Amino acid sequence: MRIGELAAQAGMTRDTIRFYEKVGLITGHRLPNGYRDFPPETVTWLHYIRTAQKLGFSLTEIGRHGEDLREAPDSAEALSALLQQKVHLIDARIAELSRLRTDLTTRIGTGCPLRPADHPPEAQASSSQLPAASPLTQSTKGTSMNRSRTP
Repeated sequence: MRIGELAAQAGMTRDTIRFYEKVGLITGHRLPNGYRDFPPETVTWLHYIRTAQKLGFSLTEIGRHGEDLREAPDSAEALSALLQQKVHLIDARIAELSRLRTDLTTRIGTGCPLRPADHPPEAQASSSQLPAASPLTQSTKGTSMNRSRTP
C-alpha cells in the first residue's frame, strides 16, 4: 500500500507517516519507482500508535514496547501489563503534583514565595533583617582602603 492510501485509511497526513518511518515506528520498503510501500497491517499499527499517544505514552515508549507487544504470545496480557505500569507512573506523578500543590498553597500570603513553608513569616522576620552598621564598618570609611587618591 502506498503512502497516500495508508494516510487516508489511517486518518493521518503523509508527513506524519514519513515521520513515524523516520523514527522507526513503522517500516516500509521502496518500490523500483521510488514510492514507499507499506504492508496492510501498518494501518492497525498506526491506530495503535495514535491510541497509545492519547493514553499518555510517548513515541519513545511506543517504539520501545512496540516490538515486544508484536512478538508477545499473548499481546492482550502484555498490553495489560504495560497499561498497569503506566497507571503506576501516573499515580506517582499525581502524588508528586499533590505535594507540590500543598507546598505552593502554604506559601501563598507569606510575603515571600521563596521562604521555606515550614518557617512562618514572623519567625523569620527577626532573623532575616539586616544588622545595623557596626562601628568597625563605619570606621573604615576614609581609610586608605576606600580612597582613590593618594595624599
